[in-house]
Amino acid sequence: MVDYHASNSQASSGGPAIYMDPREQENDWDRDLLLDPAWEKQQRKTFTAWCNSHLRKAGTQIENIEEDFRDGLKLMLLLEVISGERLPKPERGKMRVHKINNVNKALDYIAGKGVKLVSIGAEEIVDGNAKMTLGMIWTIILRFAIQDISVEETSAKEGLLLWCQRKTAPYKNVNVQNFHISWKDGLAFNALIHRHRPELIDYDKLRKDDPLTNLNNAFEVAEKYLDIPKMMDAEDIVNTARPDEKAIMTYVSSFYHAFSGAQKVSTATTICKVLAVNQENEHLMEDYEKLASDLLDWIRRTIPWLENRAPEKTMAEMQQKLEDFRGYRRVHKPPKVQEKCQLEINFNTLQTKLRLSNRPAFMPSEGRMVSDINGSWHNLEGAEKGYEEWMLNEIRRLERLDHLAEKFRQKATIHESWTDGKEAMLTQKDYETASLSEVKALLRKHEAFESDLAAHQDRVEQIAAIAQELNELDYYDSPSVNARCQKICEQWDALGSLTQSRRESLERTEKQLESIDELYLEYAKRAAPFNNWMEGAMEDLQDMFIVHNIEEIQGLITAHEQFKSTLPEANKEREAIQAIQAEVQKIAQYNGIKLSGGNPYTTITPKTIDNKWDKVEQLVPQRDQALQEELAKQQSNDHLRRKFATQANIVGPWIQTKMEEIGRISIEMNGTLEDQLVNLREYEQSIIEYKPNIDQLEGDHQLIQEALIFDNKYTAYTMEHLRVGWEQLLTTIARTINEIENQILTRDAKGISQEQLHEYRTSFNHFDKDHSGGLMAEEFKACLISLGYDVENNKTGDAEFARIMGIVDPNNSGVVTFQAFIDFMSRETTDTDTADQVIASFKILAADKNFIMAEELRRELPPDQAEYCIARMAPYSGPDAKPGALDYMSFSTALYGESDL
Repeated sequence: MVDYHASNSQASSGGPAIYMDPREQENDWDRDLLLDPAWEKQQRKTFTAWCNSHLRKAGTQIENIEEDFRDGLKLMLLLEVISGERLPKPERGKMRVHKINNVNKALDYIAGKGVKLVSIGAEEIVDGNAKMTLGMIWTIILRFAIQDISVEETSAKEGLLLWCQRKTAPYKNVNVQNFHISWKDGLAFNALIHRHRPELIDYDKLRKDDPLTNLNNAFEVAEKYLDIPKMMDAEDIVNTARPDEKAIMTYVSSFYHAFSGAQKVSTATTICKVLAVNQENEHLMEDYEKLASDLLDWIRRTIPWLENRAPEKTMAEMQQKLEDFRGYRRVHKPPKVQEKCQLEINFNTLQTKLRLSNRPAFMPSEGRMVSDINGSWHNLEGAEKGYEEWMLNEIRRLERLDHLAEKFRQKATIHESWTDGKEAMLTQKDYETASLSEVKALLRKHEAFESDLAAHQDRVEQIAAIAQELNELDYYDSPSVNARCQKICEQWDALGSLTQSRRESLERTEKQLESIDELYLEYAKRAAPFNNWMEGAMEDLQDMFIVHNIEEIQGLITAHEQFKSTLPEANKEREAIQAIQAEVQKIAQYNGIKLSGGNPYTTITPKTIDNKWDKVEQLVPQRDQALQEELAKQQSNDHLRRKFATQANIVGPWIQTKMEEIGRISIEMNGTLEDQLVNLREYEQSIIEYKPNIDQLEGDHQLIQEALIFDNKYTAYTMEHLRVGWEQLLTTIARTINEIENQILTRDAKGISQEQLHEYRTSFNHFDKDHSGGLMAEEFKACLISLGYDVENNKTGDAEFARIMGIVDPNNSGVVTFQAFIDFMSRETTDTDTADQVIASFKILAADKNFIMAEELRRELPPDQAEYCIARMAPYSGPDAKPGALDYMSFSTALYGESDL
């Protein structure tokens, strides 16, 4: 030990201040010159901060470096904190001798650590000599903070400098050659922090011409996040031509100690990263399984509903069925379309993540593959296809049935009213006791009845035809219709038989009957068909009609106008018939004949004819109004057709154009992947913003359906086609975006440059002649040959090509996608974590043992990941096993599957 007490007089007279190991002489103080004022200021602040960074662990600090160490108490405490050893018990007296003794104990301890001190005496420290105090502190810093630094067989200052150079080498504008000028612009400090903690520094925003900002940024970040106190002022460094080397070294050594010894932390981080990837992948698999199950269950529940073609009996029931289907298409199905698309995206993303982390490919549970879901979805769309058309046809059929049923009831009611009492009339024996005139009258009356009967033949045939049509259209109340029709037909046959029988009876007596009133007979003959015509006219004027377009209603209006044009001629016939009756009265009055009752040949009285004529004249304007209202309705329907067609003829080509543009974009990708992703998302947003046009079309389409419009000659597009096109457009752009996202994942995980990706894309597109987005086997082989692979048609080349195809096309689909292509190229040129690397990391945590204990995992890993490992690691059964030992080797290998073994 050096007798530094005897050298105090030399220090007082300006002799050498410090002597240390010759290897550290370049760090020694100048023997002949006092401290430079600027350097002394920097050293005071830096050394004070360095001392306080250790003293605060003992709950104290210093304010003035030459004053607060004078009694030796805090100096001894500082040495105990930084060394972890106990010094001799200090003396608590206030006298000078007590202070000198305490300082000597500290200096003895420093000398005992192999540090050679010259010209530093306890008296100078006790007297507050700034130069000696700073020299002493620098000696302590060298011994306890810098001397043990070792990098590649260099130690102390050289080792620290080499460490700084290695850590800052990748950073622009940083060239560390010393511990003074190289640090003035502050970039070196920021580079050290960014190299170890990149999330704390945005290095690219720093400017070399702004040293104050750079220095303050590094000092503040180090103090806030790294627990390194601010030991210097940025202004002092910038305003000093050559910053103090010792101050810089002291501060930089704090960074070295803050970032050194992190092997276990880094190793634990590596394991945490691997476990986190595995946990995340397991969550993604669980999410996929649940989403796939839910979607398949929904499809299985929906298909039977869509396949049910059992017709309803009434219009109201079928309208409700159609409304339920509209709700399905607009409310229930669209979210499932999005779920299906998201499921495919999640599956592709999961497989990409598994490939990038060297994990086995994900195989969903049986029946839950993407292909299974696509197959079920295809079955759903197959069941859905034609369902709406079937319902509309059913509604049209029911509408037709209601119209026919009402028409049947009207005609049947009129006929039944006419036949009421006819059987009784035909079966009476009045002619047996009648006079000749009465018999003749009965015969004429019967002839008139037969004329009337023949006139009603058409109505009976119409009733039977309507009933037949109702049966053919499967009318739900066909039994009652058939029964009523059968009754009418049987009654009609009976009337025919009775009529024939009565005629024969009357004709047998006709030879004995002569006198007949020709006027009555003529009246009856003309009145009957005219009356029948009026009844038919009234029936037609009150007949229900159903049309579907303007042409049909205009046809009815034209027919009605033609009918009105015949009314003047019919009125002349009415007046002629009434003139016959007037002639009868005139003759009877002229000849003094008293008429008994009415016309014996007919029950049709002039009053009946006039009443029915008045009724016809009333019904004509009513028919006019009904036809005009229907015309207005059809014009409105035509407006709805045109409105829908105008928008559909815009939306349809727009969707087609966008589909073609997406196909072109997916082939002609320009710029960085991030630029492409931004552009595609903006493109996707522009498509989504077009959604109101689709919604408008849906609204127009619903109005058309509510108006029961079944055709549209103004457009070739149906709402069904537009819906399918819209859904395909959204799905295609989402898949294209997902492809770029997966390429970014691959690039970032594999370290592929943008230029490499561009080269891959250019090569791929060059051989993708049909722009299908995939390469056939021969196209892929040509691409590999262009990239320098030896896959020519020979035994070796064929084997190599078969190996590569097994990687890029494991399912033997015969097509190589671009994603599989870049996965292969990146796999050929880069590497990721492997099972061996993870095993090596666990071996570090286990202190080179072949097993690891649960408490070691809990000590080194975050709680959730430690428990994750413990739950999955099998007990270790090797020869050196201990109770509770876990097999981390098998666990690490299992993470990567058989492909990595």
